[in-house]
Amino acid sequence: MHIFTKSVAAARRGMLLILVCALGACSTSPTGRSQLVLFPSDQMSQMGVAAFADMKGQGKVATEITTNRYVSCVAAAVTAALPGGKQWEVVVFSDDSPNAFALPGGKIGVHTGLLKIADSQHQLASVIGHEIGHVLSQHGNERMSLEFASSTGQQLLGAMVAQGEQKATLMAAMGVGGKYLLQLPYSRTHESEADLIGLELMATAGFNPQASVQMWQNMKAVSKGEPLEFLSTHPSNKSRIDNLTANMPAATTRYRQAQQQGVKPAC
Repeated sequence: MHIFTKSVAAARRGMLLILVCALGACSTSPTGRSQLVLFPSDQMSQMGVAAFADMKGQGKVATEITTNRYVSCVAAAVTAALPGGKQWEVVVFSDDSPNAFALPGGKIGVHTGLLKIADSQHQLASVIGHEIGHVLSQHGNERMSLEFASSTGQQLLGAMVAQGEQKATLMAAMGVGGKYLLQLPYSRTHESEADLIGLELMATAGFNPQASVQMWQNMKAVSKGEPLEFLSTHPSNKSRIDNLTANMPAATTRYRQAQQQGVKPAC
């Protein structure tokens, strides 16, 4: 009994410590959403640079000159809309999956498979803007922080309950609850947030924001069915299209302003 009491006290102290750390690590995303960010930005950048180097070493880097120039042109136009004038490294990978990504440390990767679905420079800009939105919002940091807090929280809760079947049941429930009540909704929130940041970025860079909706219509056409949104880490294509459409008026105004200022990418 004495040992259990000490375990409870230690667990409570640990939970208090996590709460204090969380309060001290509270950040705000570009859309104004509060988020938990526990890891230093320079550490995340180092991880991004290392991961990108590993991808280039293991993946097949596309060497076709025209394709590389096209993707680099679109990416350069989008990143030029960011403050600070930071140079981003852009690499095209020979991969049939319709994918792209951006990593902390200024890294952008585009799969050749995406170019078969993105019918125009505007559609490609919407995807690149979306991926940069993940980096600007520190979504990778936030997911790592959430995983850390969730894992540590489960361990501490386990120390506070009795041993045996009761503990096993509770820990299993915590694992499922953590996935469907925290991790998946957070991931969907991240995707929707990146969509809106990408919409703003592409419009500021002089790309037609309407192309973002067209891009997801293309993705919907080639997708082979979707899981229920509740069980998916991404919003449904319909949800994404509805979200983008709702925010289109402001993006269109920004696009027209960019056009009037002579910002007209020609990739």
